[in-house]
Amino acid sequence: VPPNTVVEKLIEAARDPSYPADIALVISNNPSAKGLEIAKAAGIKTQSISHKDYSIKSIFEEHILHALNESKIELICLAGFMRVLSASFVSRWEDRILNIHPSLLPAYRGLDTHKRALADGVKKHGCTVHFVVPELDAGPIIAQAEVPVHKGDTEETLSARVLAVENKLY
Repeated sequence: VPPNTVVEKLIEAARDPSYPADIALVISNNPSAKGLEIAKAAGIKTQSISHKDYSIKSIFEEHILHALNESKIELICLAGFMRVLSASFVSRWEDRILNIHPSLLPAYRGLDTHKRALADGVKKHGCTVHFVVPELDAGPIIAQAEVPVHKGDTEETLSARVLAVENKLY
């Protein structure tokens, strides 16, 4: 995870007394995720729940639900969580799960968004904050931010420009 991650920016934003939420818990399915380290350093409770420890997805998700309920979480903000949540999980949290996606949805749902945008020769790209629904990257859009695609852009240069607006938008 690059410096100035979305998690880091959310934590910085939440320090402002006028911010409408407190960050009570950061969960990752990757025990070495940079976001866990950043949250722990900020004094925020963290928990690693690896999907690799569970052969059944519903049991993995039950452990996540338990952690969320134990910390009295009211809103989930996904940031780099690269697992597709089941329809059952999503329905329990309807209208209370947000995601940041690196494309201007509905374009480029799923993975490799920058690569696909460059291959298609688009002139603009960006990111979307949306509500999570059972269908991948298909929930109602909350906000979007555009970046220009420059001649000679690579996946890395485009990704860096999108990340900069992701950090502000989310």
